[in-house]
Parts: sequence; structure tokens; C-alpha cells
Amino acid sequence: MASVLVVEDDQFVRSALIRHLTDAAHTVRSVGTALEALREVAQVGFDVVILDLGLPDLDGSEALKMLRGLSDVPVIVATARDDESEVVRLLNAGADDYLVKPFSVEHLEARLAAVLRRARGRSAAPAGDTVIQVGGLQIDVRRRQAVLDGAALDLTRREFDLLTFLASRPGVVVARRELLAEVWQQSYGDDQTIDVHLSWLRRKLGETAARPRYLHTLRGVGVKLEPPA
Repeated sequence: MASVLVVEDDQFVRSALIRHLTDAAHTVRSVGTALEALREVAQVGFDVVILDLGLPDLDGSEALKMLRGLSDVPVIVATARDDESEVVRLLNAGADDYLVKPFSVEHLEARLAAVLRRARGRSAAPAGDTVIQVGGLQIDVRRRQAVLDGAALDLTRREFDLLTFLASRPGVVVARRELLAEVWQQSYGDDQTIDVHLSWLRRKLGETAARPRYLHTLRGVGVKLEPPA
């Protein structure tokens, strides 16, 4: 079903993940260090990477940043660090999802399926117009490029998806639950995940929550994108 790279130095956990993923019909390769992971991603195409944070040669969060410099392959972080600030830091660093150890096989497969749906949805060619224009913001959906007032925006995959979804509905207030369902492909989740990505997106659009230009939050209702007045 999917090609998966497992990055895990614990041989017992690694073997269990390989066995369960193989039983689920995935093609699996595995490594035990961050440097091996970077080499594999650079040389082999994967549908998703499952990345442990406690690696012997490099902290997984640093490995995640380096992976993001090589590829936009979806990354699910597997971590024993369950505090909120750590999760936010991982999402900011480019993680697509995370699992807190220990986790069940069913939980892993559900998260894996959701990440793959999002990735495949992004790669599918959209119907109709592929360029969205809202004020000085122009989004080329097919090329996955966004330009603001003539300057290219350096967006992560999730930031681009969030911006595109809101820009395709200019002036419409979108509920957080709808954002989770349509952008994250999740029926549940933490509002802080959305807040983190909105905060980073605002920064790249040259605005703040206190002084918005394009992104406007209606407390307790949702978010809308509209051109500056």
C-alpha cells in the first residue's frame, strides 16, 4: 500500500514496527540512525517516514529539520515526549503527525492512513481554476507556489494547504472543525495545532493576530481570509 521508512534504534521496537507494517501490506525499509535516514531519503523515494526522536547520533528533532531540507516526504514522529510544548515544537519543525509511545498498531495504522490521504490529496491535480487571487496574494495550486505582492512565500506543505483552503473561500468564516477535517483530514484534534500553523502563516504574510491583513480570527467561530481593506 505504501513505502515506509522506519527510523528507530531500539531493535525490539524496530522489529515490531516492521512486522506490523509488513503484515498491513506496506513496503518497509528501516535504519537505526539519523544519518542513515537522511541517506535513505536522499536516495530512495518513500511515501512516509516514521521517525523516532531518541536516536544515538542526532536528536530526532534536528534530524527532522534536516529531512525537511531534503524532501517533503510526510513524517510521523514517534516520541515518548508527550508535553504540549514539545508537540508544538515538532509541528513547527515540519512533522506531519506524531505518536506518543507506547502506541497501538491500530493507532499507528490510523495515523499512517490519514497522512497518506493528505499527501495523495495534495498530489492529485485539482479541477477547475488552478490559480487563486485574493488581493495581492496569488496561489498557483498546481505548482504549489504562493506569491504575496510579487514576492514568493516560503511555505511548508501544511501552511500551503491551509492558505489555499482559506483563500479558495475568500470572506467565508471557516470553523476550526472544518479546517481539521479538510486540511488535516482528522475528525478530532487540538485547536493549538491550528493556532500554531496560523501563527506561522501570519508571520510569513507580514501580519499578526493583533494587526491582521488577510487572516482574521473570530473567537469561538473560526477563521476567514479576505483581502486587506
